[in-house]
Amino acid sequence: MMRVGFIGLGSQGLPMAQRILGAGYETNLWARRPETLEPFAGTNAVAASTPAELASKCDLVCVCVMNDADVDEVCAALLPGLREGGVLVIHSTVHPSTCTRIAEEVALLGVAFADAPVSGGGAAAAEGRLEVIVGSDDETFTRCLPVFATYGDPVIHVGPVGAGQVAKLVNNVLFMAQISLAEDAFELATGLGIGRDALAEVVSRGSGNSFAFGVMHALGSMDAFAAVGGDPLRKDVDIVAETAAGRGADTGGLVIAANDGLTKARRPPSR
Repeated sequence: MMRVGFIGLGSQGLPMAQRILGAGYETNLWARRPETLEPFAGTNAVAASTPAELASKCDLVCVCVMNDADVDEVCAALLPGLREGGVLVIHSTVHPSTCTRIAEEVALLGVAFADAPVSGGGAAAAEGRLEVIVGSDDETFTRCLPVFATYGDPVIHVGPVGAGQVAKLVNNVLFMAQISLAEDAFELATGLGIGRDALAEVVSRGSGNSFAFGVMHALGSMDAFAAVGGDPLRKDVDIVAETAAGRGADTGGLVIAANDGLTKARRPPSR
């Protein structure tokens, strides 16, 4: 059975690693903060002293850290230990060019690569129903699929390296655009004498409903949204705008609407 390494035991990565271990895979872990390893005390998981040591023991290494800088730092530390014939997977949501660059670096070592950002949060990971969005060649996807399936349903192969990031980022920008439009709808209805709860009841049963609309009803304001989701989505919108410009792709009104929502999220709280 494939030997799996996992780095990035945050709110989403922790249950992912627990699912891998629970499926019977030999699981190796490394963490910058030793306390994040405490949930694995008394299990068969093995803690490595360095990322390179972890890589040297594994056929598949999964990285699920916060941002591009963290991915670069961890992958640089993994490189000396990566095994020829192994696979490196990035589960973080980062710039597509970060993934293509790292894929080229590890290819020189005979290591395959997949970018596989995930969506759904910690609860979905614990229940094995994360959405895993994969960019890789067909052979690498097939090799990784049994591990991905321990925490993912669905697991979707969308294209070559970098495609997973593009698909996830476009989804996030669409979500931000819909957040902006949902808040516009609430403000319009309020201005016309319809309360937020009344509008939510109508829309939730109508053709205008969306996940973002439900989020905005639950949160109640752009101030509340900014506190929980503004900064990561601002990063994602910027990456999509930059990537589209570099490839000559037309974003239509998507980035405009998303940036409008981010502008609303930056507004100072009402006094």
